[in-house]
Amino acid sequence: MLAIKNNIMAANAARHLGQSYDALARSVERLSSGLRINSAKDDAAGLAVRELLRADIAVLNQAGRNAADGISMIQTGEGAMSEVDSILIRMKELAEQASTGSYSEGQRTIMNAEYTELSEEITRIAQSTDFNENQLLNSTTAIEIHVGTTDAITVTPKFMTATELSVGTTVATKETHVNKRTVAAAGDEYIAAAEITAAGTNPHLFSFQFGSEGTVELDLTAYATTGISLNLLVDEINQEVVDDTAGVRYAAATALYNSTYKSYSLQMQARNAGTDGGPFAITSTAGGGGIGILDNVDDFTETANGAAGTGNDLTTATGAQAALSTLDTAINLKDSYRAQLGYWMNRLETAQSVLGVQAENLLTSESRISDVDVATEMAEMTRTQVLAQAGVAMLAQANSMPQMALTLLR
Repeated sequence: MLAIKNNIMAANAARHLGQSYDALARSVERLSSGLRINSAKDDAAGLAVRELLRADIAVLNQAGRNAADGISMIQTGEGAMSEVDSILIRMKELAEQASTGSYSEGQRTIMNAEYTELSEEITRIAQSTDFNENQLLNSTTAIEIHVGTTDAITVTPKFMTATELSVGTTVATKETHVNKRTVAAAGDEYIAAAEITAAGTNPHLFSFQFGSEGTVELDLTAYATTGISLNLLVDEINQEVVDDTAGVRYAAATALYNSTYKSYSLQMQARNAGTDGGPFAITSTAGGGGIGILDNVDDFTETANGAAGTGNDLTTATGAQAALSTLDTAINLKDSYRAQLGYWMNRLETAQSVLGVQAENLLTSESRISDVDVATEMAEMTRTQVLAQAGVAMLAQANSMPQMALTLLR
């Protein structure tokens, strides 16, 4: 219908032209940004999935960087251990040189001076080797390397000073006194027989430890049947049986034990001696025979005394030969920790590689959801360009229709 007031064809052409321009603008935005989803209206569900994937990718990328930092940290410790390795080899060379009888005391003194300096250098290296204030050779505090939201690889440093390696030239002494403790005997008042055992924190076992080196263990059991017998697995001890005024026999024992381990000396006396200061417990269990048990035991005092030991000394051939054995142990300890550093490094490198693959796979998934297909979008843009051009031409034609009506009115 030819009309003057309302140009329906022009309105229709304008509407289609607007749609074409909107589609063209969307194609230009996608091609210029490289993303198929630029806002939630483009694909609401796809946008939600994409953002979750992006968060996971960011975590994996950071985990990979964490692994790389962990590798750098371990490389720092391993580099320091390499220097300790060289020092220990030189120290063993000096000990071997001082072991022979062809050198004078003065010459051995010079060798011992170098040995002492090298020992102090090991301690200096151990105390100064750190990564971001994390001690690597002078601590046992575990360091967790996070390689994912919930995953971590734990690196446990060790003490690698000259003292811990037992290659120092002095031994520290320390004396302690343990306060008195009251001990109560537990058991039936009259039983057939009794086995009474004094124990520390671990029943039947007394353990004395110096730093991380040297342990002496004492296993003590006493049995009273017709008389009294006391067995000590580490060394024999004195024993005696005493009678009270009523003629009842009781067992009493005194133990004296001396032990040497790597130039450390230990003396234990009386029922028990220890360095941990823990309480003691006396327990009774039934056997066969007849004996009365007192319910209370007098207070007693526990003491621990440390005496000065001897460190590695190359001023004598005997001391130098002893140092050789100590150095073998130190080298084994060093090699063991250095091997640990190696497999921690290998594990972190593997984790870093796996994290890279995981991030790549998630990035591929995110790309499929979010990235624009350039070929498809270019085809769409070309189509909308043609439609827009046609819309402009048709809108011009539609706008000229009222002029035809005016011609009829003349």
